[in-house]
Amino acid sequence: MTHDLTPQYTVPGIEREAAGRLIGVLRLRLHALNDLHLTLKHVHWNVVGPHFIAVHEMIDPQVDQVRDMADDVAERIAALGGVAQGTPGALVAERKWDDYSIGRADAIAHLGALDVVYTGVVQGMRAAIEEAGKIDTATEDLLIGQLRDLEQFQWFVRAHLESAGGTLATGSATSETEAAARGAEVA
Repeated sequence: MTHDLTPQYTVPGIEREAAGRLIGVLRLRLHALNDLHLTLKHVHWNVVGPHFIAVHEMIDPQVDQVRDMADDVAERIAALGGVAQGTPGALVAERKWDDYSIGRADAIAHLGALDVVYTGVVQGMRAAIEEAGKIDTATEDLLIGQLRDLEQFQWFVRAHLESAGGTLATGSATSETEAAARGAEVA
């Protein structure tokens, strides 16, 4: 969906047109973070198996932090003079990815799928940081801090999928279902 996001006003030192481009970048990050929050909660509710409690308890702090990240991105959009469109319809209409595809499953299968999810979110965040850096260092800084946390969350997930020799069970998996199947083999 491409429409003009140029605000009527923005923060001092940024041209309105540049702010509009930045709002567009942040809008997709807001969708990604809202989607990640819901995906993590879905995993929290649908995880089963012998590693249930460890994964169940690991996920909730991630949910809380990702919600805070979404709030920070939404508030930055508003500060730039844009509209923080956080509705489910906007998320579904504008996102570039499909819904999380794993239902009730073993903890390690979910973690395998989450590894793929985090890879997509991290790659999107890196691209957003690159674009933001061309326009506004304050927004770039916000996203860099969030990237560090997202990478740490992926590391927590991957710790369950890694062998003592350093091999990642999900390896080159490109889909959630493939990664879930490879993760389930670890269990």
